[in-house]
Amino acid sequence: MPHGLFKQQADLVVATESYLTNNVPDTTITIPGYVLTHQQDRPSRDGVGITMGLLLAIVNISYCSITAYSLYYLFASFQSPLPWADCFSWWGADETCSRTPKDPLCNLTLNHGYSEIVNTTWLYVNNETCPNGSEIYVPHQGPSEQYWDKVVLRRSSSMDETGEIVWYLALCLLLAWLIVGASLSKGIKSSGKVVYFTATFPYVVLTILLIRGLTLEGAYKGIEFYIGSQSDFSKLADAEVWKDAATQIFYSLAVGWGSLTALSSYNKFHNNNYRDTIIVCVVNCATSVFAGFAIFSVIGHMAHVQDKPVSKVAQSGFGLVFIVYPEALAQLPFAPFLSSLFFLMLVTMELDTKFAEFETILTILLDRFPKFRQTNRLHLIAGICLSFYVLGLLYVTQAGIYWLYLMDYYCTGWILMITALLELIGLSWIYGVNRFIKDIEMMIGGQTWLFWLWWRVCWIFISPCLLAVILIWSLATLTPPTYGSVEYPVWATALGWCMIIFCIMWIPIVAIVRVVQAEGATLCQKISAACTSAPDWGPYLEEHREGRYGNKPDSTKGSNCINLVVAHEM
Repeated sequence: MPHGLFKQQADLVVATESYLTNNVPDTTITIPGYVLTHQQDRPSRDGVGITMGLLLAIVNISYCSITAYSLYYLFASFQSPLPWADCFSWWGADETCSRTPKDPLCNLTLNHGYSEIVNTTWLYVNNETCPNGSEIYVPHQGPSEQYWDKVVLRRSSSMDETGEIVWYLALCLLLAWLIVGASLSKGIKSSGKVVYFTATFPYVVLTILLIRGLTLEGAYKGIEFYIGSQSDFSKLADAEVWKDAATQIFYSLAVGWGSLTALSSYNKFHNNNYRDTIIVCVVNCATSVFAGFAIFSVIGHMAHVQDKPVSKVAQSGFGLVFIVYPEALAQLPFAPFLSSLFFLMLVTMELDTKFAEFETILTILLDRFPKFRQTNRLHLIAGICLSFYVLGLLYVTQAGIYWLYLMDYYCTGWILMITALLELIGLSWIYGVNRFIKDIEMMIGGQTWLFWLWWRVCWIFISPCLLAVILIWSLATLTPPTYGSVEYPVWATALGWCMIIFCIMWIPIVAIVRVVQAEGATLCQKISAACTSAPDWGPYLEEHREGRYGNKPDSTKGSNCINLVVAHEM
């Protein structure tokens, strides 16, 4: 969240929380693997599950490279001074590297009629001023920025130059996938224990960083920029702000990814999912705001030391995490210790996300192919991790950062909003909001009509309309992606749109196939049949089949047993 906050100058807080108010309900669905969910409640929506599976695979492959970057910085933090603290020759700092910006030169025309390039010191001594348009900019990179580009990424000049695989990043990527595979090797039993650490440790580190940050001189400047008098609320009129807000909520809450659906299937049937939903949403947003204070207090101190506005010190995107904040930590006492804590926190947070996403992919595959559930689960995990690692080597090449940003720009935002919109429409208008409410009440107990009034309005009208407006608005104001000053080639932009089309095309394709295969003499009858739940749709165990599900066949018996696996072994 902090890098998104800087990108939109802190007004993303307002946009995110206002969006959250209208999107909480999507987290209350507690049924099995995602493809199966849409196949059984409405077969025509099976394509939504396929789209989510493809998106999860793309995100798992690409975003694991960020874990590799964090692991590299973690290992690099075990030395003093930190390598990015200054322009050290041993890691290849060149003449453009400097902790302070270099003064511009001046192409000055002297009285004799000839020109000479002089520096600001000469101008000061000779009481001269540089005419407008005669200044010559001297290239400059701070040590942390040059360390990121030249040492960590070994970044090429453009996406057209793939370069070679950066071997130490490839090893860090391998380590990341080994950790993921080992943590999930025994299913929810092993990953659940690991998450106790990965979910709580970041709070300890954030608290330490916040206390240290607030005690630094100039911290208030960062806080004011984050959420105060320096915030530019006119940004709320920018479609990009709302798109980033939607993406932030989708990513941090795992809304629309299928992760919540997969992990909640391990709950007891009568677990109070409504209570859990509210708690998760409140804690999630509170954590994001809390992290913002920890980050921007240190950046405010950095701006104070350099005597610059916060907007001139910080950067958006990956630069905030791997350039600006490491540089700020390098200027503090006990820098190696604080840097180690910070990057260990990043690693645990990223791995925690990977566990949920990877477990979702496993749930989909194991529910589709239950023969792997007992004996071949470990082989399946090893095969997926190895495949994702090999495919992820693209992101640790010298052009890897360009590929990573391309995936981030096109895949995470647009696809999520499209699928979430279709989920809401399918849930509210095809499956029926009244049926959905009755399903929830089977698990949490009956509620009054007033209790459900807000959720009805939200599911049927507010959330779909808000998502549609954000989607159309952001598409209408779309600009080509750039990484810093580097523009993407036309073929890269075309590839980005092809990835979006490839992921979402299964939604109409599967819907059409289901309609064609459905029983009925007319097209309307076929569409109606395709939009009808499977005969054994409902709770998996017979003891939970109450009310309108009481007379339906037991899903644990018969040929459909393979396709409707709701309760997983703990």
